[in-house]
Amino acid sequence: MNRYRIASNGPEFSQLIYGTWRILDELAPTPQELNHRINTCVDLGITTIDTAEIYGVYEVEEALGIYVPCQYHPKREVAHYNASSARLIKSAEKSLRLLGTDYVDLFLVHRPDWLTSADDTAHGLNHLLSEGKIRSAGVSNYNVHQFDLLNSHMERPLVTNQLEFHLLQMEPLLDGTFSQCEKLGLLPMAWSPLAQGRLFDVKNEAALRIAKCVHKLAPRYNNSTLEQFAYAWIMAHPARPLPILGTNKIERIRSAAQSCEIRLESEDWYALWEAAQGRKIP
Repeated sequence: MNRYRIASNGPEFSQLIYGTWRILDELAPTPQELNHRINTCVDLGITTIDTAEIYGVYEVEEALGIYVPCQYHPKREVAHYNASSARLIKSAEKSLRLLGTDYVDLFLVHRPDWLTSADDTAHGLNHLLSEGKIRSAGVSNYNVHQFDLLNSHMERPLVTNQLEFHLLQMEPLLDGTFSQCEKLGLLPMAWSPLAQGRLFDVKNEAALRIAKCVHKLAPRYNNSTLEQFAYAWIMAHPARPLPILGTNKIERIRSAAQSCEIRLESEDWYALWEAAQGRKIP
């Protein structure tokens, strides 16, 4: 599997990233089962792991070694964002403790906090960088203007923007975020590449059109599956997005790894675009 440096001052990541948002969903997996899953990823060349303090309602990081009401925070009544300097530092230090490491290669601000100034957020990130607790910093779900503003306060530039991008969510093509990544030489990450399963929903008209298109194209691509086409479609964009896998099934991880071998012809990429949109290109 290819590996890419996501920015000139950023880490080197595998072409696919393994996401851990739902790793505890299936019948309380044992540490041995989780270890087998992670080692399978490594054997396939998927050496980048995406996790977050909030995943699994604050339990995922502990299993691996946005603040919402839950048993850990019973006094919280409303889910909210907090990207203040103090909160970022506290969250990062907690993550390091739970993950059993001295640093992480990349630390992302999960979502923009409308009530925290960019200067305050940057202060926390700059502190973590200077302390060596994070090797690089980035953001998730930031628009172009939010990214530019925060980046202007950074002592070391941001290295990525993690965005929702898939056949049923194409905004990064239109809202300037992918263009910004290309301009700055950053590789974005694509979360929910299978649209949280909606690509396989037989009641979803767009999903049905996409499936029909894939059925037509598959013989020319070694009979690749809908899932593999979905990943390949994302990776074909010149911004070179890195898809984040969300499956707990070993066979699907192996299947996803095979998608890196697919080289979509431009006409076929646009055919999938038209199927998803239900209309011809402009």
